[in-house]
Amino acid sequence: MVLGGLVPDLLCADSAFRHAGTTDVDVQVDLEIACGSTNTKRLELALRAAAFHPETDLVWRWVADSTLNKTVVKFELLADLDDQPAPSTITFDECDDLGAANLRGTGFAARDIEVRRMSAVVEGIDREVEINVAGIAGFLLAKTAAAYSRRKPKDWYDIAFVLLHNDAGGVAEAAKIVRTRFGDQLVGAIRTALDDLKANFAEPSSQGAEAYQRQMLVDHPDLDALVLLADAVTAVDQFHRGLQPDA
Repeated sequence: MVLGGLVPDLLCADSAFRHAGTTDVDVQVDLEIACGSTNTKRLELALRAAAFHPETDLVWRWVADSTLNKTVVKFELLADLDDQPAPSTITFDECDDLGAANLRGTGFAARDIEVRRMSAVVEGIDREVEINVAGIAGFLLAKTAAAYSRRKPKDWYDIAFVLLHNDAGGVAEAAKIVRTRFGDQLVGAIRTALDDLKANFAEPSSQGAEAYQRQMLVDHPDLDALVLLADAVTAVDQFHRGLQPDA
């Protein structure tokens, strides 16, 4: 189940603004783990067949070099297992080199799946596949947990972008969808992460708001810098308030 990389583009397909995509493919693999070693071994063989290989000793990150444009594609495997510490690396039985990084919060994405049909021309042949990707509720909660754990500006930018430009109807509708699907689960670690998200967008000078502004100005230099900061602060505040028990 894909939860990063191209997912913000899919969730914001109707937006007039371009999302700064990456060549990372973040994949949540709880279902493969639950189904046993046969499925994880199949995944490892499929990655090798697609010319991926593990990046040094990081069994949860596999890379492939594109022969067309020299782009390095990273395939990162994530899990959310309660019986394993976070962060830690989980190795798969009967796999030579495959594993996953145990990242709290990604389990929300695994429980909010949308099937998307995608097509591409591969070696001159038209290909079409159906791919499981995260819905907006799973994506926002998984990204919030990731931002709390990793402190990466890219995560804060992704959250603000999807809140502001999603096809679901904006911030209030995004919060409503999250509350409808996961309302009784917004406690404990994920509540801490949501409060931390709010703190990182508390004012225009906060690092979350600045991360959103910086990337948007790279992609859309004609936009107003102050408006971008205000938009980010307002969006996260509205989202956070919309997830309160009495909202």
